[in-house]
Amino acid sequence: MRYWLQVVVATPAHSAIAGPLTYRSESLLSPGTLVRVPLGKREVLGVVWEVLPDSGELPEAKTRDIAGVLEGLAPLSATWRKLVTFTAGYYQRSLGEVALAALPPQLRELSALQLARRMKRPVVDTSRPQDATDLIALSPQQTMALAEFDAETLGARRPALLFGATGSGKTEVYLRAAARVLAQDPSAQVLVMVPEINLTPQLQARFEARFAHLGKERVVALHSGLTPAQRLKSWLAAHAGQARLVLGTRMAVLASLPNLRLLVVDEEHDPSYKQQEGARYSARDLAVYRARLETATGEPCRVLLGSATPSLESWQATITGRYQRLNMADRIGSAGATGLPTVRRVDMNHQPKHCVIAPPLLAAIAQRVARGEQSLIFLNRRGYAPVLACHDCGWKSECPHCSAFRVFHKIDRTLRCHHCGFTERVPRACPNCGNIDIAPVGRGTERLEEHLAELLAGVQRPDGSAVRITRIDADTTRLKGALESQLASVHAGEVDVLVGTQMIAKGHDFRHITLVAAINPDGALFSSDFRAPERLFSLLMQAGGRAGRDARRSAASEMWVQTFHPEHPLFEALKRHDYPAFADQQLAERQAAGLSPFGFSALIRAEAKTQEVAQGFLNAAALAAQTLQLAGHAHVTPYPAVPMTIQRVANIERAQMLVESPSRVALQGFLAAWQPVLFETRRQAEFKSLVRWAIDVDPIAI
Repeated sequence: MRYWLQVVVATPAHSAIAGPLTYRSESLLSPGTLVRVPLGKREVLGVVWEVLPDSGELPEAKTRDIAGVLEGLAPLSATWRKLVTFTAGYYQRSLGEVALAALPPQLRELSALQLARRMKRPVVDTSRPQDATDLIALSPQQTMALAEFDAETLGARRPALLFGATGSGKTEVYLRAAARVLAQDPSAQVLVMVPEINLTPQLQARFEARFAHLGKERVVALHSGLTPAQRLKSWLAAHAGQARLVLGTRMAVLASLPNLRLLVVDEEHDPSYKQQEGARYSARDLAVYRARLETATGEPCRVLLGSATPSLESWQATITGRYQRLNMADRIGSAGATGLPTVRRVDMNHQPKHCVIAPPLLAAIAQRVARGEQSLIFLNRRGYAPVLACHDCGWKSECPHCSAFRVFHKIDRTLRCHHCGFTERVPRACPNCGNIDIAPVGRGTERLEEHLAELLAGVQRPDGSAVRITRIDADTTRLKGALESQLASVHAGEVDVLVGTQMIAKGHDFRHITLVAAINPDGALFSSDFRAPERLFSLLMQAGGRAGRDARRSAASEMWVQTFHPEHPLFEALKRHDYPAFADQQLAERQAAGLSPFGFSALIRAEAKTQEVAQGFLNAAALAAQTLQLAGHAHVTPYPAVPMTIQRVANIERAQMLVESPSRVALQGFLAAWQPVLFETRRQAEFKSLVRWAIDVDPIAI
């Protein structure tokens, strides 16, 4: 007997193959089974999505047989398939693209025999009771937060937002919540997500130490920084239920976890949770949806979001009551006061002209060095200088392939484009006029590090030795293990002044830093992107949170902000560490403008050889949608296409069109109906040079 199966495979974006393909099978396979199937001249990995009840109308001559089954691997659950279906539909991508991207890449290359060899032997349960004396005492706030979280479990099981100051002990709350879930059910699994790979090792070490009683290999990591073999091993352990606790980045939200009971999203506000290529999904939003889906189809599952500066969408959800809010305003060990650093605003209008480090800030840094304390200087721009320029003829180090400047990196004497990667040696003279006096304009972390070394040359450490300055950014951490080595030297007290980008401004527990300084934060205050103030406030609060994490030093900890706009409401709220006031002001502005979370939007991006073609494609598709009066069009507003901020990258012109609606349902209906129109518009002769187009639902940057 033969069976007809619907199988999803990875298909190219915008191909004619959007849904499952039909294959024959000699045996009945369960939905969720992984199979290898022929596709064109290739053999690819696929997932059985469903079994067709009636094959009478299918032309058998045109239907191909499956090539093989990955035996020994349990089928992917119905809940997982529902999650993938929702993700593909909501973010307007093909089902196969999302489903196969959620699987480890190495799985696509293995035959059934190779997989059988890779399959892990059953893990012997070596669990032992946890020693209660190993646990640290909880603060009253932590105890209250856990009690409120557990009480909600008995009721509506809403998503919970842990609104906790930096250093308030949110990680310990995650650990206790996870421990309770794992203790209640011997098969339960917990997923803990962090925004960036470099934050995973330290959190993994803490979770492994806490849950050592579960036995080896019960805590696994899942992120793109792993080798293909490591990633496959972790995924197989999670899929088989052997891994009880999984730590990962945004990709982990789509991992197969058949017994998931708790999802933790640390730093839930972080933009890194939004995928920026392929299916542009939000891992935070999918975590909330997945918890609801798991609860509806099986055992109760909760989601716990955590942040000192929550996203305005999550904050508004706590105001309306959709989310539960758990408050932890004080740092661990603080006596009465919050224990957060004192914020000092430096008005750069009153400092010496062209001053980079204000004299009062320089004196404060020198005092910290003399006392054996550490300082963190934050500048979110790597390289030596953003531009190299000739002041005689006006030449600037523009990238020939992008509408952006190449950044000057002094350490290797290169001009490097951070968008397309094009790199050249620094010219000996101006390419236009021959002037040898070409000079850097602006500052990056590399130049700031050099400048600080000059300013602090006469400052000595308590032992009389010279000041030690270290820079941590994407340039200094390229080699494997470089970041871990540099962070270890900071934790060991071998560094006096740490210079870096946002890479070091969040998530790290630096015990000896008592001063944090933000050098040039004004750029985001007047950005055209409505989310820029939210991102800046979060980044500054996170950076400030690196100071005074040791309770013995918290009273003397400070955050300095150099700005030309010291009276700006954002800095006023920052000085008081008053996130609620900042959120209220921002939410009022967004509500008046109909922006998220009070309105919904999508960006349609197009890339072509010329800007005219890119914009023409978007405008033509919008006109066609209006002419056809697509579903939801009456409640949707498409704006004219415009060039993107960086409109040319690698010789490809980029344009975008913003589509807004007060109704999420109307926007989703319109986008789904618009997809065929976009495909049809793409086929028109005048748009042959169009390279690609993509839909970004709920964009985080406009």
